[in-house]
Formats: sequence, C-alpha cells, structure tokens
Amino acid sequence: MKRRIIITSNAPSAIGPYSQAVQAGNTVYLSGQIPLDASTGRIIGEDITEQTHQVMKNIGEILKAAGYKFQDVVKVTCLLADINDFQKMNDVYSEYFSENSPARSTYEVSNLPRGVKIEIDTIAVR
Repeated sequence: MKRRIIITSNAPSAIGPYSQAVQAGNTVYLSGQIPLDASTGRIIGEDITEQTHQVMKNIGEILKAAGYKFQDVVKVTCLLADINDFQKMNDVYSEYFSENSPARSTYEVSNLPRGVKIEIDTIAVR
C-alpha cells in the first residue's frame, strides 16, 4: 500500500520525528495536535475552551491539506490534562462534529507536551 505524507504550513510543524499526517489508501492518520499557532509556534489559549478550538482548527487544516473534511473523521482520541475539563472540551468538540459523530475515546493523562491542557489525534476515511 502506498503512503503519502501530509504537510501543511497552515498547521503547526511536527515537534518531533513524526509527520502531521500520513495517508495510507483511503485512510488518513493525523498525529496528535496541541493548541499551537502555526505561524508563531506559541500555545494559544489559557483555558480548555480556547485550547480545544485551536486544536480543532489545526486538525481542520491538516484534513483540508489531505483533501478530507471533518465529516470524514471516523475515530478521535482526546487526551486531557484534567478530566474535569471534559464537559467544556465536549461543548467545543460538538461544534465540529454535530452530526454522525465519529467514535471517540477520552483519557486523562499525567502530562502533555509543553504543558497544554489537550491533545487530539484523528483518523479519517473516504
């Protein structure tokens, strides 16, 4: 199966030895996104609501670069620094996945890169 690396300057560059996304066949696997601004590399937002919006914006840009949309997402994994932020994260998340929501797992983790409150990875299929 042929693989295609997805790269866009409209989302943050990888901060390690990984790709923003990889397409294999008709499936795109997006690496975990944190709330970084693509142009400055700075963390956007002090609270979970702002950070979740930035993460979803980054995911949207990578999906777009791959030729996909939020409607193509079939699986999402959300990592939260504090599970008590679940409802606020969920409120923002539902703005992006309002119909036919993908499967999802959400976990509280002990630490996320650069001290952010959220990281989300996705899988999309056409």
